[in-house]
Amino acid sequence: MSPNDILFRIKLLFCKDKELYAFCFRLLGFPPRHLSTYRLAFIHRSRSTGNGKGRYTNNERLEYLGDAILGAIVADILYKMFPRKHEGFLTNTRSKIVKRETLSKIAKEMGLDKVVHPIVTSHTHNSYIYGNALEALVGAVYLDQGYERCKTFVEQRIIAPHINIHNIARTEINFKSKLLEWGQKNHVPVNFELVDTSVDGSNNQMFRSMINLCGSPVSEATGYTKKESHQIASEKALQRITSDAVFRNYILTRSKALIIIR
Repeated sequence: MSPNDILFRIKLLFCKDKELYAFCFRLLGFPPRHLSTYRLAFIHRSRSTGNGKGRYTNNERLEYLGDAILGAIVADILYKMFPRKHEGFLTNTRSKIVKRETLSKIAKEMGLDKVVHPIVTSHTHNSYIYGNALEALVGAVYLDQGYERCKTFVEQRIIAPHINIHNIARTEINFKSKLLEWGQKNHVPVNFELVDTSVDGSNNQMFRSMINLCGSPVSEATGYTKKESHQIASEKALQRITSDAVFRNYILTRSKALIIIR
């Protein structure tokens, strides 16, 4: 019996929420120190609970933290795994690993759908509930155990069993095509503009491009080719459209106004 198993059995004797404690131990591979942090990671905003001080608590703050920590860990892994690849490749591969569809699939495979019970049904934008909970879980592990233990958890419990990084790196996602399709579907003019060119420290030429939607600047990106800068800028634009409802509605409203004017 490992030291972790012994510690788990001892703590389980004094734990009030034995079911959650056992679930977390199986999920993490080590005994959680502060079970309340993990409990919070599984509370969707539709089931926010009062903290006794007039505030309602859910996993959104942990999701924010976990998103940043997960991105840093994946960036660390990719940087060491692909020492000869440039920034655009690393950014694109990281995006494919941490995108909501991937995280939601992994979360269900890990069994998070058994402990996260939102009031709303899992459709459209709510389909990322479990992926968001996985990010919140990463945030909880970071707070409870620190960065190195969290990195080990991500590597051994998330990436190794569920993600083939080399296969993902070879899979090309055409973000520019996706953005143009979204623009066509919603009658939003999408324009790509080359802002300037420069050279990096190794004298390689760099291209900086900007994307405008309905004449409004949305995102900028730099790449070693115009195509790469378009791809990265398109990914940023799609992320903003998806995550920022106020901005999305603003663009759609401008689009309708342009149609009326025409």
